[in-house]
Amino acid sequence: MRYAILGDIHANRAALDAVLADAAELQVDRYACVGDVVGYNADPVYCAERVRELVGEDIVRGNHDHYCMGETPLTGFHPLAAAVVTWTRQVLPQDAKEWLGSLPYTCKIDPAAEAKKANAPRAFQVRQPDPFLLVHGTLDMPELWGYTFDKLQAESSFHYQLCQVCFFGHTHVPIGFEKSSVVRGGLYSKLKILEGRKYFINVGSVGQPRDGDPRAAYVIYDTDQRLIELRRIPYDIAATQARIREQGLPERAAARLAVGK
Repeated sequence: MRYAILGDIHANRAALDAVLADAAELQVDRYACVGDVVGYNADPVYCAERVRELVGEDIVRGNHDHYCMGETPLTGFHPLAAAVVTWTRQVLPQDAKEWLGSLPYTCKIDPAAEAKKANAPRAFQVRQPDPFLLVHGTLDMPELWGYTFDKLQAESSFHYQLCQVCFFGHTHVPIGFEKSSVVRGGLYSKLKILEGRKYFINVGSVGQPRDGDPRAAYVIYDTDQRLIELRRIPYDIAATQARIREQGLPERAAARLAVGK
């Protein structure tokens, strides 16, 4: 089974549409999301509706999802992010807020069970695919949305990771961590899942990349081939920038998209 794993879409309609077109061309079987459907950009209603339609229950709550769905004080938020959260609260319909508020902090996905429910043919499969996890930030105290940039931070999540593979987001930087006797980490384009090891994989950002590459990022996870592939997809950045300016959102939110920062 092939999953398109999306994350940090951040209300960027043009980027989301480009990623979904790529995933459809690759004929993925299912979609999942590591959170932050809304925030930063100007199309939260469209993105919430589209993602909700696609992923079903295979999604977790991001910090922007959490703050946009309620009235939690924005203490500690960057002024740019807080301004967009405040605006998003005003434009999101109540049912979208309730959906965001219903999302869990972690999610376990069982491809074998999902294939069985869908009556998908599995004759070519040499082994049953293992379950995998989703989280937005970290597996230790996921409700606090900690960041993982290095091996030491990844080690904290590996301690709580009961499945071999876990996908996460939040930093907007696609980086992978592998644990055998020690933890290794770095950039990746493709990763083969090996027996006896665990993997904590950031899928990058659909709607606001921060690794210097402005193209939208997402991951294809082939559970039969046990292969993870990072995809980078160009999209109409100017269209997203125009939408941000039309809605009177901070100019920096528009400018940063062109440089992937």
